[in-house]
Amino acid sequence: MGLKALFLNCTLKRSPAISNTRALIDKAVKLFGELGIESEVVRVVDYNVMFGVSSNEGEGDEWPLILDKIRECDILIIGSPIWFGVRSSVAQLVFERLDGTYEESDPDTGQFPLYGKVGGVVITGNEDGAHDVAANTLFNLTHLGCTIPPNVDSYWVGDAGPGPSYIDAGGEKHLYTNKTVRYMVNNLAFFAKLLKDNPIPTNIKQLYEDALKESE
Repeated sequence: MGLKALFLNCTLKRSPAISNTRALIDKAVKLFGELGIESEVVRVVDYNVMFGVSSNEGEGDEWPLILDKIRECDILIIGSPIWFGVRSSVAQLVFERLDGTYEESDPDTGQFPLYGKVGGVVITGNEDGAHDVAANTLFNLTHLGCTIPPNVDSYWVGDAGPGPSYIDAGGEKHLYTNKTVRYMVNNLAFFAKLLKDNPIPTNIKQLYEDALKESE
C-alpha cells in the first residue's frame, strides 16, 4: 500500500529489557506486514526525551528524532503499559511533547502536522485501566489532528493486583486481544489508505478567522 506504521512503545523499561507491551506490538507489526505495510517500533525511553511542551527543548533533547519519524508515518500507534490505573508516564510525556506540533501548522490550511494520519493504541497491564488509557490516548490523538477509525484499541489485562504479565500469563493466546489487534490493524490500514488518497480539505485557518469575527 506504500504506507508506514510507527509504534511508540512507552514502556518504562530500557532496552534490552523484555517489554510486554512490545510483545503485543509485535503481533500488530506482523499483521501489518501481511498487508504490505512497513512498521517501525521506537522505544521512547531509549532516547533522551526532555520534559517540555515544545518540539525542541534544546541541547541534548532527542525528541526531534522521534518527531521526524512521526511526521513521516501514515499510522501512529501508542503502546503503553498500565501503571496505577493510567497510561505510563512515558506516554504522558509523549503527548506533552506533541503539544508543540500545534505551533507547526500548515501556513495555508492551518492543519496540524498529525492531520492525514490515523491513530491507534496498544495496552498491556496486570489490572484494570485499559479503557481509561484508550479513551484518553485516542482523544489526545484526534485533538492533535489524527483520524481515529473504529475499533483501534487492542489490550490485554491480567487479574487485579500483582501477577504475571502478558508474556508470562500466556496473553498471546487470549481470544479478545487477538481479535482486537486484527480489528485495529485492518481498520487503520483501510483508513490510512483512504486519507492518503483523499486528503482532508478542511481549512482550519479560515474557520478560525470566521470564528474570531463572530466572537468580536
